[in-house]
Amino acid sequence: MKSDRLFGVVIIFGALAYAAGALQIQTSFMSDPVGSKTFPLILAGVAALCGLVMILKPDTDPDWPNARTFGSLIVSVAVMIAYAYTIKPLGFMIPTAVCAAILSYQISPRPVPAVLTGIGLSIGLFLVFKYALGLGLQPFPKSWF
Repeated sequence: MKSDRLFGVVIIFGALAYAAGALQIQTSFMSDPVGSKTFPLILAGVAALCGLVMILKPDTDPDWPNARTFGSLIVSVAVMIAYAYTIKPLGFMIPTAVCAAILSYQISPRPVPAVLTGIGLSIGLFLVFKYALGLGLQPFPKSWF
């Protein structure tokens, strides 16, 4: 119960810091109603509400994951950080395929389906983001073209 309440307090402080950062955003006179300042404030409010619920109604006996699960979480975070740093120089498709394959392998440790999942997600997401949503994604490194 203590851990849930402590985490709720951390969430509330994080939400307050996020709201303080959102209040510093400069908006122009031509912004829409849910613009660059309103949406982050809504997110901060929802996060603070979730933290408050964790403080008021904590889980009676939380089950902490074992060391293997913590290791998987650390690997997942490292993969996502590496993905964020490699997507610009390597384009969208290669980092997305590698990231999706590694994360898929962590869910189900079978190499061939994990690689196929990574490739499929990379191609599918590229098509959706580039052509359905109109984002200006570079599929591969610019030096290849």
